[in-house]
Amino acid sequence: MQHLVPAHVRSQPGTRSPVPPARPAVDAEALAVLHRAARALMAGLPELGERLVDLLVAREPAYRAAMEADAESVRDEVRRSLRLNVGSLIQPGELREAAHRCSWAIGRARAERGLPLDALLRAFRLGGGMIWQELVDETTRRHPSDARLLVHVAADVWNFVDDHCAVAADAYRQTERELMWRRENRLRLMTAALLDGTARIADLPATAAALGLPEHGRYAVVLARLPSGRAFTDVRGQVSLSGLRVLWYRDRDRDGGGSYGIVLLGDRPHDGEQSGRGHDSGLLGAGHGPGSAPAAEAGPDGADGRGAEHPGTHGPDVDAGEIARRLTAPPVARVGVSPVVEGLAAIGDARRLADTALRACPRVGGTVVLEEHLPAALVVSAPVLGAALSERVLGPLLRLDLSDRDILLDTLTVWLACDGSAQRAAGRLYCHRNTVLNRLRRCEQLTGRSLTRPADVVELSLALAAHSLLDP
Repeated sequence: MQHLVPAHVRSQPGTRSPVPPARPAVDAEALAVLHRAARALMAGLPELGERLVDLLVAREPAYRAAMEADAESVRDEVRRSLRLNVGSLIQPGELREAAHRCSWAIGRARAERGLPLDALLRAFRLGGGMIWQELVDETTRRHPSDARLLVHVAADVWNFVDDHCAVAADAYRQTERELMWRRENRLRLMTAALLDGTARIADLPATAAALGLPEHGRYAVVLARLPSGRAFTDVRGQVSLSGLRVLWYRDRDRDGGGSYGIVLLGDRPHDGEQSGRGHDSGLLGAGHGPGSAPAAEAGPDGADGRGAEHPGTHGPDVDAGEIARRLTAPPVARVGVSPVVEGLAAIGDARRLADTALRACPRVGGTVVLEEHLPAALVVSAPVLGAALSERVLGPLLRLDLSDRDILLDTLTVWLACDGSAQRAAGRLYCHRNTVLNRLRRCEQLTGRSLTRPADVVELSLALAAHSLLDP
C-alpha cells in the first residue's frame, strides 16, 4: 500500500529530511532487482488488493467496521494506493507526487469517516509489509541468487513507508482540526440563533440534540461582563454556577461584549417523556469536540465546543434567585439574570431580559436578578424617559455643589433602603438621627416632593435609580 522507493519531494505541507542518497554501485543493481519484481507484481494487482483488504479486515476492527459501512470506498483506496505504490517502483519520477497525493487523500477521507488514526497508520504499515514480502517472495522464487541484493534497499523502503505514514497522519490531523472547527462553529451558530431568537421552531429538535439540552426544559440566561480593559478570556474560570448546567457563549458583537450563559434549571416532561433525565453537554470550548461549541467561542468564547458545567438538572423550585445564590464571580463583575422561561424557543426572550438586568446593575459590580429589580429595569428600558424623570425630580438637588449633592443623595438612598427608618439610616451613615431628618427635609424642599406621600416617594425612588444607572 506504500511506495517502496525513496521520496525526495513531498507535495503536501510540512518538509521532511530527505532520504540519504542511494549507494551507486550496489544499490543500482539492487534497484534493478526491485524494478523487475515490481513489474511482476503489477500483473497481479487485483488479487493483491483483495488479499490486502482481507488482511485489514482480519487485523483491524476499525477497517472491519469501515468495510461494513462502505466496502467499495475501502477497496477503491486500496487499489489506487497499490497501483501508485507499486508503479512508483518502476517509474519513481513520474508517480512519486501522485503517490503522495493519494496517501494524503486517504488520510483525509479516513478522518472524515471517523476511522481512528492509529488504525490508519497500522493499515499503511500492513500494506507496506505485504508488498515488501511479495517482492522478496517473487525474487526468491524466480531469481534466488538476487534475493540478497534486496537487503541493500530494505532501509530505504521502510523509511519511505514511514514517510507516507507521516503524510497520511498530517492529512488526518489537518482534517480533524477542520472538522472540529466546523462542528464548533456550527454549535456557536446554533447557540447564537437561540440567544438572538432567530432559531426556527423546526430546527429546535436538532439544536437540542447537538447542544445536549432538552428542548422543553426550564431555562434562564445569565449575562456576565467585566469592566472595559479587563479581558474576559475564560468566563468559566471567573464566573461559575455551582451545581447548575451552563452553556457559555462569548459575544463580541453587542455593545460592551460579555458572555451569556444558558442555564438549565430542569427538564419538563413532554409528550410522554420522563423528566429528570441527564443530558451531556454539547459544547465549546471550544469545550471540547470532530465537530464545543459551542456555540462556543472556545470556547462557545462561544459555544466552546463544550463550554458547559453539567452536574445535573433541577426541579421547578430552582428559580432565578437561586441562580444568584449559587453564582460566584469577581467583585467587579456585573451580572444580569433573566427570569425563568420554558423551552429553547424562549431563550431569545430570556437573553433580552438578561440584557435589561445587566443595564440595571450598578457600575461598581454586582448581580441583578431582573424579577427583584423591576422598577430599575423599567427605568433602564426607557433611558430617555428615565433621564427626563431624573432631571424633573432631582434637578435642583443635582445642581448643588458636589459635596452637598452627594451627601443628600446618599442620605435619601439609604433612607429608602432602610424602609423609611431614620434611626436605621443614621446607623448606616454613622450620624445622628436628627442629622438624617434635617437632610431629608432639605431634600423635600429642593425637590418639591414629600416623603410622607407615597406617590412622591415612588417618583423619588425611580429618579434616584435613573440617576445612578443612566448618568455617565
